[in-house]
Amino acid sequence: MSYVSEVLEKVQRRNPHEPEFFQAVQEVLESLEPVVERHPEFVKAGILDRIVEPERQIIFQVPWVDDNGRVQVNRGFRVQFNSTIGPYKGGLRLHPSVYIGIIKFLGFEQIFKNSLTGLPIGGAKGGSDFDPKGKSDMEVMRFCQSFMNELYRHIGADIDVPAGDIGVGGREIGFMYGQYRKLTQLYEGVLTGKGLTWGGSLARTEATGYGLCYFVDEMIKDKGKSFKGATVVVSGSGNVSIYAVQKVHQLGGKVVAVSDSNGYVHDPNGINFDTLQQLKEVERKRIKEYVKIHPGATYTEGCSGIWTIKCDIALPCATQNEIDEASAQALVKNGCWAVGEGANMPSTPEAVKVFLQNKVLFGPAKAANAGGVATSALEMSQNSMRYSWTFEEVDAKLKQIMVNIYKNASKAANEYGYQDNLVAGANIAGFMKVADAMLAQGIV
Repeated sequence: MSYVSEVLEKVQRRNPHEPEFFQAVQEVLESLEPVVERHPEFVKAGILDRIVEPERQIIFQVPWVDDNGRVQVNRGFRVQFNSTIGPYKGGLRLHPSVYIGIIKFLGFEQIFKNSLTGLPIGGAKGGSDFDPKGKSDMEVMRFCQSFMNELYRHIGADIDVPAGDIGVGGREIGFMYGQYRKLTQLYEGVLTGKGLTWGGSLARTEATGYGLCYFVDEMIKDKGKSFKGATVVVSGSGNVSIYAVQKVHQLGGKVVAVSDSNGYVHDPNGINFDTLQQLKEVERKRIKEYVKIHPGATYTEGCSGIWTIKCDIALPCATQNEIDEASAQALVKNGCWAVGEGANMPSTPEAVKVFLQNKVLFGPAKAANAGGVATSALEMSQNSMRYSWTFEEVDAKLKQIMVNIYKNASKAANEYGYQDNLVAGANIAGFMKVADAMLAQGIV
């Protein structure tokens, strides 16, 4: 049995009820076979054994009182996975589906995504099974304060710097930061995605969506293609999706469909960015309201059908495993020639195989959606300097980071015999930086 197979068997045995985590580990480790063969020192130092086991897992109770005076109890998580190249960095997710396996999968992916940015940040993830949908601002505030009552003990500007994720936007970050500041009496860059008047960075809101498009643009330009004139489908309607729509239009493409957890809208004339932004960011309404403003558009209940819409480029930006094998085959059948993952692991392993077998240009999440965490790290830098860069400065740094990620992933893929396979290339490029640092720092 190979070293990779031994580690995978151990991971499955130790984590039998965490399929998302095992899926993420398997996808990374299987692509590392040629790396391990070329670097026996990694085997001797047990690098794979150590990198698949979180350095610290924290699970805690989050009690809060709803508007009716009833006590509610949620479960909070923070998995600090690897701090070899810098303080832990990774988002907080508030969603009913959250459990330890989801957080571990996201934290494991974050190690390599953060490494790919070229910035000194380690990998972590956290969150809770609390659902902010349908809650009042006061209920969200009480939850966030209770959540931070425990989390503050485990984070800090040079220890662990959480950010937002699904269910955690500016409102939630504000409530959490206020409580952190009260508990610690520290005004430091411990959370990213902060408001612009109290330590936030310009372009942070747009960063993941913009970064996704910068990566995909570089990926398709390398093969002689362009966004200009391309038809694009974007799933989701959160920050990533909204600003991916905006950037696609700026790059000359036309987004014809977006979705939320209830269904999707198809607008053959092109999704109107201003309407989308108003509905989702300002009014916090469901995507079906779009058709009341744009009668030429149609709304369909259910999300998976969005991948049956004919397009040149697909940008899944909603959630994990949203594109299965059947959806991938539908995209290929309808002529889709490029896919960029804006969400975390939105394509199942079977879907990824379909894309790669059919020569679809495929940008995996840990590379393509690294713009958010990259700009979070830029926010950390600005906080450390007590200084703010302009939107244009941050955007330029973001674009260069995404271009470099593509080039490094492509180079690693080719170097280890995975020609044009950016899934393997991103895994290898992200892994090598962390593995070399682990080797240099000893068994600690």
